[in-house]
Amino acid sequence: MPNSSRAGSLKDPEIADLFFKEDPEKLFTDLREIGHGSFGAVYFARNGRTNEVVAIKKMSYSGKQSNEKWQDIIKEVKYLQKIQHPNCIEYKGCYLREHTAWLVMEYCLGSASDLLEVHKKPLQEVEIAAITHGALQGLAYLHSHNMIHRDVKAGNVLLTEPGQVKLADFGSASIACPANSFVGTPYWMAPEVILAMDEGQYEGKVDIWSLGITCIELAERKPPLFNMNAMSALYHIAQNESPMLQSIEWTDYFRNFVDSCLQKIPQDRPNSEELLKHAFVQRERPESVLVDLINRTKDAVRELDNLQYRKMKKILFQEAHNGPTTEAQDEEEEPEHVVGRTGTVNSAGSNQSIPSMSISASSQSSSVNSLTDACDDKSEADMEGDHTVMSVIHLKPEERTNDEETEPNNRPTEPQSQPAQTPRPKRNREHFATIRTASVLTRQIKEHEQDSELREQILGYKRMRRQHQKQLMALENKLKAEMDEHRLRLDKELENQRNTFAQEMDKLIKKHQAAMEKYAKTFSNDEKKFQQHIQSQQKKELNSFLESQKREYKLRKEQLKEELNENQSTPKKEKQEWFSKQKENFQHYQAEEDANLQRRQRQYLELECRRFKRRILIARHNIEQDLVREELNKRQTQKDLEHAMLLRHHESMQELEFRQLNNIQKTRTELVRLQHQTELTNQQEYNKRRERELRRKHAMEVRQQPKSLKSKELQIKKQFQDTCKIQTRQYKALRNQLLETTPKSEHKAVLKRMKQEQHRKLAILAEQYDHSINEMLSTQALRLDETQEAQCQALRMQLQQELELLNAYQSKIKMQTDAQHDRERKELEQRVSLRRALLEHKIEEEMMSLQNERLARIQSLLERQAREVEAFGSESIRLGFSNMVLSNISPEALSHSFPGATDAPSAQASEVVGEEVESVDQAPSPADAWTRDGTNVAQVKRTESCSPSSQQFTGTRAGPGIRVI
Repeated sequence: MPNSSRAGSLKDPEIADLFFKEDPEKLFTDLREIGHGSFGAVYFARNGRTNEVVAIKKMSYSGKQSNEKWQDIIKEVKYLQKIQHPNCIEYKGCYLREHTAWLVMEYCLGSASDLLEVHKKPLQEVEIAAITHGALQGLAYLHSHNMIHRDVKAGNVLLTEPGQVKLADFGSASIACPANSFVGTPYWMAPEVILAMDEGQYEGKVDIWSLGITCIELAERKPPLFNMNAMSALYHIAQNESPMLQSIEWTDYFRNFVDSCLQKIPQDRPNSEELLKHAFVQRERPESVLVDLINRTKDAVRELDNLQYRKMKKILFQEAHNGPTTEAQDEEEEPEHVVGRTGTVNSAGSNQSIPSMSISASSQSSSVNSLTDACDDKSEADMEGDHTVMSVIHLKPEERTNDEETEPNNRPTEPQSQPAQTPRPKRNREHFATIRTASVLTRQIKEHEQDSELREQILGYKRMRRQHQKQLMALENKLKAEMDEHRLRLDKELENQRNTFAQEMDKLIKKHQAAMEKYAKTFSNDEKKFQQHIQSQQKKELNSFLESQKREYKLRKEQLKEELNENQSTPKKEKQEWFSKQKENFQHYQAEEDANLQRRQRQYLELECRRFKRRILIARHNIEQDLVREELNKRQTQKDLEHAMLLRHHESMQELEFRQLNNIQKTRTELVRLQHQTELTNQQEYNKRRERELRRKHAMEVRQQPKSLKSKELQIKKQFQDTCKIQTRQYKALRNQLLETTPKSEHKAVLKRMKQEQHRKLAILAEQYDHSINEMLSTQALRLDETQEAQCQALRMQLQQELELLNAYQSKIKMQTDAQHDRERKELEQRVSLRRALLEHKIEEEMMSLQNERLARIQSLLERQAREVEAFGSESIRLGFSNMVLSNISPEALSHSFPGATDAPSAQASEVVGEEVESVDQAPSPADAWTRDGTNVAQVKRTESCSPSSQQFTGTRAGPGIRVI
């Protein structure tokens, strides 16, 4: 089990709910391996509880990259749980046992690549259209839910017994769209997947590209660039033009469909919904086209398996001396199952050793996850020792009966076949049938063992790309967090400043309100004191006036008495009457003088109080103006400080953005350099491996050459032996003829001469024999050297081309990276310039708004003050006072102080008034005031008769004592 420290631990209830708790070894029985790959193996199995036939993919999450494997298993299980569509494989559940996940799915008959493997020829166009239509429906479902398959190929397009097409192997799939991971199988990868880290994200249209490559695979038995190294194929796909159908026998509908799928620019590539309306998949075709294809494939597989069985039986039971010949014949009968040293398969299809570059690496061979069905139970048990690849199909009972009637004679009786023959209830799903040849599983295992270097190289490259991507994403997330933290800190700083400014402004407003209240109270007290001061002066003046009147009355009385005493002629009674009359007149005059004085004092008091109120009003207005000016200046200062902080923040953000961009670009450049270095190292290792394999092959040929030369030498020797025998027979015949025709005495000479001739001819034959042997040896050695040299030259040219292709690809990636960096830098500069312009525009608008607010406040204040002055003037005129009279300051207000007159507001008011009028040194006496009363009264009357309009405020025009802000 995964440990607790691993992300996605089983201690998490959400993760634990993904897996069933039962023991799969007890639940599932009759397990038989039907596929093999780097992830593990695929098994046929039967649910012991329901007797349902299922397919189980066992995936181990122990050993190297265990955490990565575990995360891949969780991702695939979650993906399978989300999908539910007739054209997608049905998920049955997942179980865990001993660090191995048992992924249970429905059984399918086989994959489209199995059809190519069995028939050894391309499919018909109508069959390709039917398979493509079903695959497109599944892709349309995935894309509509923002999912991407990312590993579409013939080996992952499965078929059921009724001819239904299903997408399988979602180990490379992406739940999120768009994505940017480097996953898939090299030959089927879309260009944007290969360039994902360099050019950004991709969407579901990568599946459309893979579908187009799959169509070419079904039409030509292999995908484009299949004879090329997988890594070189990636570079070729990324920078060269899109592939096309090679043969001219295909219709224009098919060609147009493939060309549409293989548009290099993703924006020009149609989506799955649009392709479902294409004429290629919408054309009429027989409904049973796939069922007929499946039936033909099953018949062909049955014949091939029977042929293999007969070969094995012949090998086991034939005589020993015929063994090598039979083996040679077997090797000649299956030439297309030989794997070339480049890692490709001559039978094409997608049965090859290049792993899918997915996170789960679950597409090691494109047929590994083909959940195929195999022959019936007894045939499977009989051929189990031969590693026959089998899958379950849903046979009808009558088909089962026919198979049981035709096949028992072709199978040997073995102990392990007995369980398969136990009677079972008749069901449509209990039979085995195969649509794959008997050597597929064996070849998969062999390829998995032999091509480990190439597979590890590709997986390492995939792992490196993923690590680079994670590193870049981690850096971007870190810089984004840093940017968010920096922005939050700046926002907090600005907010704190604004809060501080708001508090300062509130304090200032409260201070101004308190000052105005204090000034109002002080003005009220000063008015009362001023009124009391004048009243006290007038009271003193009145008392003095009354005393003077008493003295004057007494003096006048004495004078009258003296006048009466001097005039003796006047009768006493008449004198008394005249004296009384004079006294009454004088008393009446004094009463009138007293009344006039009180009236003048009252008028003076009212006038001075009105003047004082006007001075207080003007002083209050000036104070209000000063306070408003102070408030507005404070606002202006705060706004300037705020704008300065915004500009500093902008510069700080700009500096951070450029620093982060440089950091990201530097990291991306370093990752691209490491990627290119790894690609170059991989290519060099691949070149060395190819050269090493070629040298090994040549050494094997050199080692095998003596056997070939010996057989040829024996052949030449046999030819010379036959020639010698013929000459011996001819010599004997000639000798008998000469002995018969020559005398007996010459027989000895004739025999000697003929013997010498025979020896001479044999010597010539021996020389010819040696010459033939030497010529044969030299010719064979030269031919072998020329062949090997040609192969070496061809290999060097091919490797050189692949290396040049890699260099061109890396140059293109570097140029694209540099262009991307320039583009990002220019975009950042534009964003910064735009943000600066917007900030300056905002500052300008705020300053304009503040200026308008300032003018509005001043305008409103002056208008209000003007209305107050106008209302005061109107009230004064109504009370009988002229503004001109009120503007003249009484000397008492300046020279004669009163208690409390030294307070600040009164002093300020006196200062204001002092600026407007001339000061008076001393106050007039009461008598002077009285004697000048007539003039003053007349002046007051003249002033009251004047129009007051000239002294009133109009708009913002300032009157006497008003200071404009």
